[in-house]
Amino acid sequence: QLQLVESGGGLVQPGGSLRLSCAASGFALDYYTIGWFRQAPGKEREGVSCISSSDESTLYADSVKGRFTISRDRVKNAVYLQMNDLKSEDTAVYYCATPGFALCKLTSDGYDHWGQGTQATVSS
Repeated sequence: QLQLVESGGGLVQPGGSLRLSCAASGFALDYYTIGWFRQAPGKEREGVSCISSSDESTLYADSVKGRFTISRDRVKNAVYLQMNDLKSEDTAVYYCATPGFALCKLTSDGYDHWGQGTQATVSS
């Protein structure tokens, strides 16, 4: 069964960085579009970034453009979300997910496999 596992969350001060990892067991992430989503307390889940399986194209939410970078490591079978210049509003549980298609999009419809999430907290 397709399983995704996130890691790398933690507590960081404003302006700091975190690198989140999305790892897979039993299958190669190369063939899958991967999206990163986040959900803060009391807020709806929002798409943060995605990377397409077809052409490695990427998308970013306006709120993270220029600060976050999504990438793949084919050797380690992982997808990363490098988060720089973090702000308090970036505090959330971050999830990686994969849809049943190659299209890269930041709405959660169609994403049918999700990890358990990793908490990222930005606070002084």
